[in-house]
Parts: sequence; C-alpha cells; structure tokens
Amino acid sequence: MKRITEKERDETSIELKSATDSETADDPAALTAFRIKLHSEENNGHGIYLSDRGSSLPGHTETDKLQRNKDTVFFRDGVRRIDFVLSYVDDKDEKKQERRREFEANLEKAGLELETEDKEDSDDGRTYFLKIHAPWEVLATYAEVLKIKVPFKASDVPHTQDVPFGWLSQPFRLPENIMRPQPDYFTTAFDKGKTDFFLINDKDTLFPPSTRNRIVFYILARCPYHKEDRLEKYKKGIKRLLSNGTYTAAFPLHDCRYWKRATNHECESERYNLYKNWARFLCFYKEQPLNLIRKYYGEKIGIYFAWLGFYTEMLFLAAVMGVICFAYGLLSYDDNISSKEICDPSIGGSIVMCPLCDKKCSFWKLNSTCLSSWQSHLFDNEGTVFFAIFMGIWVTLFLEFWKRRQARLEYEWDLVDFEEQQQQLQMRPEFEIKCTHKRMNRITQESEPYLPMSSKCARFCLSGATVLFWMSLIVACIIGVIAYRLAVFAAFASIMKDSPTRNIQLVGNLITPQLATSVTASCINFVIIMILNFFYERVAVWITDMEIPKTHLEYENKLTMKMFLFQFVNYYSSCFYVAFFKGKFVGHPGNYTYMFGKESRLRNEECDPGGCLIELTTQLVIVMVGKQLWGNIQEALLPLMRNWWGSRKGRHQPENQYSRWEQDNDLLNFTQLGLFYEYLEMVVQFGFITLFVASFPLAPLLALCNNILEIRVDAWKFTTQFRRPVASKARNIGAWQEILNVVAILSVVTNAFIVAFTSDMIPRLVYLYTSHKGEELTMQGYINNSLSVYNISQIPSDSMPEDGDSPSWYSNSSITTCRYRDYRYPPGHQRQYTHTMQFWHILAAKMAFIIIMEHVVFVVKFFVAWMIPDVPSEVKARIKRERYLIQEYLHNYEVEKLKLQLCLSSFPVTTNATTTANTTITTMDTCSELCTEVLCPSDTHEMMAECLSPSPPLPGCNSTLELRHMAGDATP
Repeated sequence: MKRITEKERDETSIELKSATDSETADDPAALTAFRIKLHSEENNGHGIYLSDRGSSLPGHTETDKLQRNKDTVFFRDGVRRIDFVLSYVDDKDEKKQERRREFEANLEKAGLELETEDKEDSDDGRTYFLKIHAPWEVLATYAEVLKIKVPFKASDVPHTQDVPFGWLSQPFRLPENIMRPQPDYFTTAFDKGKTDFFLINDKDTLFPPSTRNRIVFYILARCPYHKEDRLEKYKKGIKRLLSNGTYTAAFPLHDCRYWKRATNHECESERYNLYKNWARFLCFYKEQPLNLIRKYYGEKIGIYFAWLGFYTEMLFLAAVMGVICFAYGLLSYDDNISSKEICDPSIGGSIVMCPLCDKKCSFWKLNSTCLSSWQSHLFDNEGTVFFAIFMGIWVTLFLEFWKRRQARLEYEWDLVDFEEQQQQLQMRPEFEIKCTHKRMNRITQESEPYLPMSSKCARFCLSGATVLFWMSLIVACIIGVIAYRLAVFAAFASIMKDSPTRNIQLVGNLITPQLATSVTASCINFVIIMILNFFYERVAVWITDMEIPKTHLEYENKLTMKMFLFQFVNYYSSCFYVAFFKGKFVGHPGNYTYMFGKESRLRNEECDPGGCLIELTTQLVIVMVGKQLWGNIQEALLPLMRNWWGSRKGRHQPENQYSRWEQDNDLLNFTQLGLFYEYLEMVVQFGFITLFVASFPLAPLLALCNNILEIRVDAWKFTTQFRRPVASKARNIGAWQEILNVVAILSVVTNAFIVAFTSDMIPRLVYLYTSHKGEELTMQGYINNSLSVYNISQIPSDSMPEDGDSPSWYSNSSITTCRYRDYRYPPGHQRQYTHTMQFWHILAAKMAFIIIMEHVVFVVKFFVAWMIPDVPSEVKARIKRERYLIQEYLHNYEVEKLKLQLCLSSFPVTTNATTTANTTITTMDTCSELCTEVLCPSDTHEMMAECLSPSPPLPGCNSTLELRHMAGDATP
C-alpha cells in the first residue's frame, strides 16, 4: 500500500472526469469513483490508500481496494482534528441511549463537531467511538474564558547565555529542536474580539493539541445530559456519565505510533521524539526535554518531571557526601577501640551480661556482639555528626534552588498569576452539583453555590474522626509488631543458645537473636505497610470527596495533606520507635519495665552495647529499599501486562487498520490522581533520606539510583502505556511544597535526636574528655565504664533463666554479678542501682548537643534562604518587560481602533452602489491614507489593506463594512 502522490491524484482526476462524462448518472461504479475523487481532493490525500498495481480507477473492483488509513488523528475528511474520543458499548439500555442522545445533542449545541465510528469497524464488534472536534469559534470562545495566553510578539530576550566550559556538558545535551520545540514569544490572555492583535499565522495550529483537549474536556465536564425542559442539576458532566456506565472511556488521542517517526501529515512526531529522547533507559544520563513534555502533556505533568529531575540532580551531591562519610567509617575501622575491647577475649570475653528477657534468655558474654559492634561503627562515627549537619543545609539549598527553578518555569510556561485567575475562581463540577444553596459572590457579584457552615463543620468533624481512627489503626499495628519483637526475641534467644547457628556456613556467625528479630520484624512491618496503603488510598479519596472542596486546587491540597499524613505515620512510625523509644524505657535488673504489665512477661527491648543505631539502619534499609523495588516492579510490569492483554486482538490487524482511537483505548487510563501518587512516592522517599539519614549515610545514594530509574520508567509509562492525559495547568507542585518544608525542619530535629540519643557518639565524647584527667585522651576502658553491675542473687526468681537454659560456661563457673547497659551505682553502694552523676552529665551533654546543632543548622538555613532570592533577577526583569509590552501594545491597538472609528464615522456609507460607487472608493482612499499614519503592528496594516480592497459586484461597500466591523462599529 502507498500514499497517492500529486501526479497520481491528477491522473486519477482525469480518469474520473472521463468516466463521469462517459457513464450515466445511474452507474454506481462511476458515482463511487467520482465520490472517491472528491473526497481525495477535499482532504488533500489524507487517509486514501491505493493499490500498488496502478493509480487508475477503471471500475468498481478497483475502488473496493481503497482503504482509509485509520491510524490517524483526523476525521474522515482528513482536515478536522480529533480533539477528544468517547467510547461506549451499546447494550440496549434505553436510559443510557437517551443520556447519550441528549449529551451529544448538547455538545453540538455548544459548537462541537461529532463523528461516530460504528461498532462493526471495532476489534470486538461491540464498541462505538465518538470523535469530537472543536472548531475555531469554540476554541476562541473558551480560550477567552480560560484566559489562555497567546503570543502577540516574538521575544527579543535571549534565553541562553554562554556558559564557561559548556563543552563539558555537551554529552548530556539534547538537540535544540527537542529542547525548544517552538520559538519564544511574549504572550497575553486571549481576547476573541482582538484576534488581529495576536500573532495568528494559522488558526488550526494556534492552539496546540494539549490546549485543545483541555478546552474540550472543560466543555465535557460541564455539559448537561438532560433535556432543556427538565432542569435536573445532577445530570451534568462526562464524569457522571463514565461512572454510571453510559460511556466506557473518554480521552484525547496520542500522536501516531511512538516507535517510528510519522511519514505523513496525519500525525505529528512529538510522541516519537519523547520516546526516542526521553523514555528510553539508555537516555538516563541525558537532560529531560521539559518544553516538549509541557507542550505534549501540559504544564502540570511538565512541572512534576521538572521537580523530579531537579531533585535527582541535587541528590547527586548528597550521595557523594554520604559515600565519603561511609568511606570514613571503613577507613577508621582499625581505630575503633571500643569494638576491639568487645571482641577481645580477655575483656569482652570475660564480661557476663544479664539476660535480655525473662525465663527464656540466658546469661551471655559481651564478645558475642563483636560483629554487630563493628557494623555499628560503619554508621556510628564522627562522620555521622558532620553528615547530619550537612543534610540539614542540603535540604535548605534544595528547596531554595527549586524555588528559583520553579519561578523560571512559571515565566517560560506562561504560569505567572495563573493560580488566582484559573484555579481559585473555577469551581469543581461536583461542588456545583452537590451544593444546592446559593449566595452572592462579593467579588464577581454573581450568584454561586456554597456549602453552609453547619454542613461544613459536620463534614470536617467526620473527616477528622475518620483520620484519627485510621491513624490509631496504624499505631495498633506498630504495637503489634513491637509485641512480636518481644515475644520472638525470647524464642530466638532460646533456640540460639550456645550459638547452634555457627554451624551454618558463611552466615552462621552473622545470625544473632537481635538480628533475626530485627530483620523479621522489619519484613512483617513492610508487609503491613503495603496492606494498609491499599486501604488508605481509598479512605483518603472518600474523605476528601465527602468534604466537597470548592476548587480543584483545594481538592488536591486536602487530599495531599490527608494522604501524606497517613503515609507519614505508616512508613515512619516503626523507624521512630527504633530511633527514639527502643532501649530508652527498660529499667534495670530487678526492676524491669514491661510493655503490657508484668503479667504479660513482655519486657521492653534493650539495645546492644554498641547502641540501637544499627537496628535503625536495618529497619530503614528494609522499608526504603523494599518500597522502591516493589514500586518499580509495580509501575513497570503491571501496565505492560495489562496493555498486552488488552491489545492482543488489535496486534493482528494490518498496521493502517488498527485505528488510533482503538490503540489508545487499549491503553491504561491515567486517572486524575495518577500524578498524585507519583509525588507521594517521591516525598515519602525524601522523608527517608532526611529524617533518618544520620543512621544511614548511603540512603541518598540508594535514592539517586532509584530516581534515575524512576524518571525513565515514568517517561516510558506516559509515552507507551497510558492514554494521553487531559492537559492541565499548575504553576508549582502545590501542597507538596509545604510538606517538603515541614519535613526539612523536622529532619533537623530528628537527626539531632538520633545523634544524641540513638547513637553512642555523645557518651563516647563525654568519656573521652572527662575520664582522663591529665592523661592522654583515649577510648580505652570505655566499654567497662558504660556497663553497670548487678548482683545475680538479687534477680527475682521469675526473671532468672530456666534450668537447662544457661550455657555450659555459666554452669561451671562461680559468677556472682552480671553487667547491663546503663550508668548506675553498683551493689553495696549506699545509692545502689540509682543513676550516677555520669548519667546526668551525659544527659546534659546530649541536650546541649541538640540545642547547639539545631541552632547552628537553623541559623545557616535561614541565612542561606535569605541569601538566595526565590525569583532570579533575570526572570523579574523579563516579567516586567512583558507586562510593559502588553500595556504598550494594547494602548497602541486601542488608539488605532479609535482612529478607525472616527475616520469611518465621518464618511457615511450608502448601500446604493449604482450612484455612490466612486464616492465610496474615494472615501476608502482617504481612510487608507489616514490609517497608514497610525502607529500599529504591521499585521494590522495588512488586514486593513485587505479590508480596503474593492470587492465586486459592489465596489467598496463590503470592504467598508468589514473595516467598520474590525473597528468595532456594528452600525450598517
């Protein structure tokens, strides 16, 4: 099959003409051939294919071989573009049929043009496709309503500057036509009455497809599907028709196939360019074509990928510093005196530790934790303090530089002042439908729906109670996991006495009761998190719908806050427990603290002699890495499998017969909340690498690797696996910005507390500088100093190990005391088993460290934020220049328009062409001379010249009327 060329079309026209001359009008073959000729001429060849055996159409048999190309984004005429598609299955339901008839009739009344593809032409033989086209009048009307900005002057501000050593970044660059798919213009809100003011070369291409589908969806969302004489308020909008099954899908069309460039004029190649330069994983080191993303998908999706790309770039610096801190822990491995003392048989091997649980746990020697102490040193060293301070400053730099980047995008993408004009004043259709009360808007002076305060308070209380209930459910699950840890630790301790796991090759020495408990509990906690997430997504949407937010912006902000609150408690609660509660409320031998009372026998967990930091690291790694792996698998494999199953029939069709609307219908629907979950995933990750980064310096590196993959997976999904989303505008990342600010402030506090209370850094420093008066500073003796002594004979009988559970070395020895991790006076002291002064010194040092660290980091944060302006000076200058040009050009336009009116009002026009033709021509000449003296855009002069040209059969009359119409004078 091949396209008809210009030569073939001419030859076909000649043959068709001869055929129509020679054949009678009743000959069906001749009529068919003649209609095909007219159709091919009308659409300039779009959609008509001809057999390779020739270009002539001698008869009916040849015309049967003509097939219309269905892989197109145009109507059958090849001229009108398909801006939206609705699909439905006619199941003989009369109510649905009536809804469709009324809805489509109202769409046509609104000015939209419709075309239906019969079910016989679909793969399943059941689905109808309704194609929608918005003509110029509709686009112009709603572009003015939506305040869509249109160019009025080419930008004279250079968008790039020569960067020193710019050649170093050349491998990461994309071609200029991909990075900037359209020229830069100064723009202003469209005004239908001033079309000659704007740069309109072609009305068909003035509004890109993303803007066109946005306008059409705006109409679809508000179009009623009831008859005019039945004002049923609830029967309105495509969303309700989708929910009640009247239509099965509603979506704008993609460009043609993404894996090859379009070779005809029926499809653009933007989707192909996005796939080739953005969605392929081999492009992971390349910059993102943000302008092309914005042009194809709209500003809201463009701003998400801009934020994700910037976040990933900033992670590179944090990852480098994290690797340096981890390397410092490795290089200082041999200088770790505390671990050497624990592993030393003469020191750690001679220290007998008290049981860690009642009955099931036996006495144990300190050197059994030799390996875990070495592991703790990798993350718990002097570099931890430096990295915690660095991350507090990094977060500030990230947020401040993002504000600048965002301000630049707001200007380049015409989003300045967008929020107030667009999102805050436009109601959601759901709000208009559900709110039956009316009141006068003091700003617009128009009657509008509103939600009474009593209803609003009731909904707010119910929403708050629901949120508290589900958060309590999370806390209950965490308590259950803690109970599991306490119960299972005793079981592992009983099983692993005398270390039977040492017989296991390679990992036998790594397995301890503490490690086994921590790993299994973290895995169970991760499974619970995933299960609860399934319910939280639905609960958050239900609560937000119940509150009936007024605008889309308000809806998204409320949903964002609720969902993040759920996710915050769900993901971070277990880490908060390990960091700030485990080992802090244990008590001491003879007076232990129990979780559910002494009768439960579940004694609160203790930390290893090396601290709880390694357990926090284990918890963080399992939850963070597990979430990222599961998320990537879910994002990549599920859409691929579902689309493969949905399109298995269409792949057997000839390429040109697998229609564009059926291809997109087989793809997954990108819901209104699709982008919300993408943000949520990244913000939860941001919390992991900031709130608990002091315990795991390699967290930014893991996040960096994940985000490099995330960008390409998301790009691949958008380009190949999802239907084209309806374009929408957003000037920033919305409520996520405030959430990031809160997380950034909270991260300073949590990391300060982790270093002070979870890490052993402060006790070691206090020992180093207070226990060696006049002697050389050394950490020798620290382990013995950090352990208190207890008399074994004073341990209650219900806490002593059961007979046979004690190790052999304990049964054959005469040990009378055991050690535990605390700072208390030894037995026999007048204040035995109470805290020593060293405990209070260390506590004071911890509090002082928290105060100093927080103040230092916050001072630096505020100073950096003050030094870095939110909006670059260059962008401010461009915004001011654009506003100045808008005022200047509009002023000149209005002055010119006024002069035209004055000119025409002084020369009355008569309709008696026979007697006044010469007078009219003279009048036009005088007007033309006067108008050429007006300073106005060159394109307006051209329009004037066209209007002033005589037009037969009434010379001058029609032209003068047109000139008056352009000047705004409707008087005949």
